[in-house]
Amino acid sequence: MDAVRAQLGGRKVHLCGLAQCINLVGVNVGYTVTAAISMAAVESSWSCFHDGFREEDKCDVSSTRYMIIYGCVQLVLCQVPNFQKLSWISILAAVMSATYSVIGLGLSVAKVAGKEGGGTKAATTTVGLHVSEGHELWRVFRAIGDIAFAYSYSTVLIEIQDTLRSSPPENRTMKRASFVGITVTTLFYLLCGCVGYAAFGKAAPGNLLSGTGFRQPLWLVNIANICVAVHLVGAYQVFCQPIFSFVESRCRQRWPESKFVTMEHPVTVGGGTTTATVCHVNWFRLVWRSAYVVVTTALAMTFPFFNDFLSLVGAASFWPLTVYFPVAMYISRAKIPKFSFTWAWLQCLSWACLVVSLVAAAGSVEGLIQSMKKYHPFKS
Repeated sequence: MDAVRAQLGGRKVHLCGLAQCINLVGVNVGYTVTAAISMAAVESSWSCFHDGFREEDKCDVSSTRYMIIYGCVQLVLCQVPNFQKLSWISILAAVMSATYSVIGLGLSVAKVAGKEGGGTKAATTTVGLHVSEGHELWRVFRAIGDIAFAYSYSTVLIEIQDTLRSSPPENRTMKRASFVGITVTTLFYLLCGCVGYAAFGKAAPGNLLSGTGFRQPLWLVNIANICVAVHLVGAYQVFCQPIFSFVESRCRQRWPESKFVTMEHPVTVGGGTTTATVCHVNWFRLVWRSAYVVVTTALAMTFPFFNDFLSLVGAASFWPLTVYFPVAMYISRAKIPKFSFTWAWLQCLSWACLVVSLVAAAGSVEGLIQSMKKYHPFKS
């Protein structure tokens, strides 16, 4: 919002803030769903495959209680005051992300090498999926939204840069970090997507490590799912801290005399004088952040649909935050004249990405409607 205010101003500042908040909340809900699914997959594998059941037997484990457990963990971590205190969580999350990506990639390569890959022809009749052409088109639209979700990093890029030291210059450090991070992430995403598609074909599940995805070797798949859950514990914090900072700073400006909002209460943790740690508790921070975690957990329990929800979040945030505002700020900062060649192709890029977002959003909403009909006992 500060960047848009400096370059564009006006109503666009509020539109940017609205889009960013919706995206951040949506990502937190999606992470809650994903982490719970991974934890439930671990329980399912042990209860079904270690108690005499065959692999073909269905063994459904509800992810609801794991969403509650995940929410309880976030209730504790959310009391960490700011980004600067979360560097160790970010490092742990990065290691976990690389671990489960490598495992998923390795299992896919092994499946393809063993000539167990699924059919990848375009015609649905050749792969045994009994869906209409219209439904297949909706699935394509949702897939576009899933791809767009990969760009959610842009939502917190400036907030991360704001935590860097000023020497060397923040923008120089961030450019180098972004180049390395995006290169590695893109490599993993493309490899997992393409090789995973080669392994499962048109029957590829939304999550390769759960559901109808990989089941053997059991111990390796379980390690990967545990890594997913641990990674998303840290990732949740990265995406909720900007909201916390925004709301709390506004409240301090609005009620500077309120002790409930501004006062920090020291609390000593630990018994000994040398090992005791002093933590500062703010009642407003405690109540507001706890309420946020409760709301996102409740939304995750209401919409526990992995692909459809992530696709909707990706579609909603991709155009405004990844394309429109950055392009508009660049045009303003570089003073690119209207109707010049550069201005024209940047506008074409922006409008093309808007169409992509709208198409993906339509497919995501259709998928959510279909999932809700199956999930809830009543049908419209």
